[in-house]
Amino acid sequence: MNKRENGDNLWRAAGLVGVMGLDIALCILLGYFLGNWLGGSRGWVVGGILAGLAVGIFSCIVLVKYVLEDSDG
Repeated sequence: MNKRENGDNLWRAAGLVGVMGLDIALCILLGYFLGNWLGGSRGWVVGGILAGLAVGIFSCIVLVKYVLEDSDG
């Protein structure tokens, strides 16, 4: 097993957290616009935001799994 520097893991973790936050924010924003485009009523907008949040969380789970599998090798 190769010994890695602690600074490398710190920057990688900081980058991962930043990408996860941006990912969730963009998915929520796209969900808002999708809800606004579909009907524009409060129900469609809230539904689009919640759907965007769900997609963003799922995307972050997939991203974390990918990063953890990559770090094992």
